[in-house]
Amino acid sequence: FPPHHPLVPVDYTFVGQPVLVGGSMGTSSYVLMGTDRGMAATFGSTCHGAGRAQSRAGSRRKLDYADVLSGLAAKGISIRVASPKLVMEEAPESYKDVSAVVETCHAAGISTKAVKL
Repeated sequence: FPPHHPLVPVDYTFVGQPVLVGGSMGTSSYVLMGTDRGMAATFGSTCHGAGRAQSRAGSRRKLDYADVLSGLAAKGISIRVASPKLVMEEAPESYKDVSAVVETCHAAGISTKAVKL
């Protein structure tokens, strides 16, 4: 919701409703704020994640477990997972570029970038 919308909690009255946009393993996440244009054009909706670039099954077929782990390790990221197939399914390569998705929403005016995490 945009600033001053009656459903926005009082703490966010002047900035709009915050929206957390989670990235994938190995990418950034963002906090966006609602806008008047977003309310008018999308009923107050914006992105809530990057979205998958390939299906879970496609990721399992195309990605290698060890390659994904070494790519994450090169970024200083270590993980614990119950099933190796989940590593490929949730690999950064399985998702669209969250920065590009957020930039598109910001440029369209349906939300405003607040913080990159």
